[in-house]
This record gives sequence, C-alpha cells and structure tokens, in this order.
Amino acid sequence: MNRRKFFSASGAAAAALAAPPAKSAAPAKAVLMKLGCQTSPTTDAHLKYLARYGVRNICGYPEIADGRLYATVDELKQMRDLAAKNGISIDCVAPPFLASSHIDREKHPAIMLAQSPERDRDIESLQTMIRNCAAAGIPSIKYNMSILGVIRTGRSPGRGDASYSTWRLKDAHPDPPVTRAGPVDADRFWERITYFLERVIPVAEEYKIRMACHPHDPGVPPEGYQGVLRVLGTVDGLKKFITIKPSPYHGLNFCQGTVSEMLHDPGKEIYDVIRYFGSRQKIFNVHFRNIRGHRDDFVEVFPDEGDIDFVKAIQVYREVGYPYLLMPDHVPQAPGDPNGLQSFAFCYGYIRALIQALDQMA
Repeated sequence: MNRRKFFSASGAAAAALAAPPAKSAAPAKAVLMKLGCQTSPTTDAHLKYLARYGVRNICGYPEIADGRLYATVDELKQMRDLAAKNGISIDCVAPPFLASSHIDREKHPAIMLAQSPERDRDIESLQTMIRNCAAAGIPSIKYNMSILGVIRTGRSPGRGDASYSTWRLKDAHPDPPVTRAGPVDADRFWERITYFLERVIPVAEEYKIRMACHPHDPGVPPEGYQGVLRVLGTVDGLKKFITIKPSPYHGLNFCQGTVSEMLHDPGKEIYDVIRYFGSRQKIFNVHFRNIRGHRDDFVEVFPDEGDIDFVKAIQVYREVGYPYLLMPDHVPQAPGDPNGLQSFAFCYGYIRALIQALDQMA
C-alpha cells in the first residue's frame, strides 16, 4: 500500500470508530454487580484487609452470644456499624448453622435429618434471624441444605507453589460408608427441603429478606454417594428448587464453580445456565470461581486460567441485570499463604478490574 492509500484507509478507519453507533444498536445495560467477599471473621482487622483491596460489600458473620442460632438486632447492628467505619456494607449474612458442613460433623443437623421437634425449633431460630435482619437493614441470608458438605479427593499441583482442590470420582472411596443420616433418596431429600421452604420463605417474603441457597458441591452419580442422592447437584434439581414456594425472596447463592462442576462441558454450557436463573431474578449471590475439567473430574483454579471465560461470564451477568455480589471462593492454597489471603487478594483485583472494564464498555 502506498503512502496516499495508507492515509486514506487510516482516515476511513478513524472516522468509522468516531462515528456514533447505528440507531438500531441497543444501549449496553448498566453494570450493577459489586465485588464482594464472604470470608470471616467480620472483625476490624479483617475489614481493613478487605477495604485495602477495594472490597466494599460483603457477607458478614455477627458475633452471636449464648450459643443462639440467630443474631439479635443489636449484634447485627454492631457488625454493620463496624463494617461501615471501614467503608464496607453488609449485604448479607450467614446463620451459625445450615452451613456447607458434613452431617456427621454438624452440631445442629435436625433440619437435614428431619428430626422433629428439633428441626421446628431450628427453623424458628432462622425465622427470628430473618426478622432481625430486616430490623437491622441487612437484606439477604445465605445458607446450605447439605448432608455431605463439600466432597473432594485431594489436591493437585498448580502454578508456582499453589495447589488446587480436586474432585475425581474415580479416585473416591469405591464403597463409602453411609452418614448418620442413613440412606436419603431423592423423595426424602425433597421432602426435607420442602418442609423447610414452606415455613421459611413466607417469613422471608413478609420481611423482604432474600434467602440464597447454595447448590450441592459437587454433584454425584445418579445412584448417590454415601447413601445420599444430592438433589441440588444438577441444573434440573436447581430448576425444581426455585419452583418450590415461588417468591421473589427465594433463590440461589449461585456458586458458578459448583454449577460448572455439574456440567459435562462447562466452558460452553455455563453461560446459558446463568441466563436461565439470572433472567428469572433467582441469583442472589455469585461465587465467582473457575474450574478446569468437568463433572466428576475437576480442579479449582485461579479465575484467569480455568475453562470458564470470565470475560464472557461477567457480560452475561450484566445481560441479565444481575445487581448483587461477585465473590471469590475456594481459592488455591500455597505454603506461604495458609489462610489464602494472597490468593483472595489476586481474585479481588481480577474481579474488580473486570467490573471496571465492563463499566467502561457500558
């Protein structure tokens, strides 16, 4: 190309970039999501650590006295005020039970074991916490309905000196012992979930508190594992879950990593799953983490190196108008970073940069 043609072509390209978009082009949706975190404890020192890396919205863990299964309004306000002094908002909390723990180690297992009247007392405690969150101005509670907790088979070498949490079904115990829950088939599991939701979601709707449930991590074969069929370990199971007691306050703590672990080709399938639940406003929190692998065989990696394209994923969250937290989760471990604070800091920066870039594009 000669000099005259080069400048002619360059001028045309510049004009095209400077020209206003065609009238038919739809404006990009606003970026509503926020960088968040769910690590504990919610102390002044940890809040300052979070603020250092630009985290301004978190899931908090109030200090609860007397072994209660709910926080008082004062306990919630004390936590909220401490966070506010560090420029941080408490956008959700976790109760001191219904965690992602194995049922044999859980101190308050009655809801998942269907033990009455104990489960009714535990449900009443959660109902009280819902009312107290409303009084303290905290809009969401995240929880689990788990029997097996988070199952893994070990760790795998990662980049540098990091190691990655790993699940390979072929390496799992070939005949694992049943838990104290005994055999729990799909019908029994759904009965326990339904019993809980029928008593909790009406209270959540009355007080306008979003209840965000975490999927089962990971999914297991159709015949189950340790005698348990994990009904929230498939996309179809999650679709069924959100139809039980329909309410704008009943939805998911959408662990993108866990949902990716349910899929046979997560690098292609995850985006439509986000669209399905996001377009129905059923995503109340996101654990924004990546994996390498697929159902029954995966490792949990840094966000920039897995099979999920995080640039594409965050664009889908904007597409569906997702307005809540993007939180790192299950970060890689390293010998010099036993609590994962360095790995979390890397994830904060990565997610914050994605949100800022997306905001500029909008």
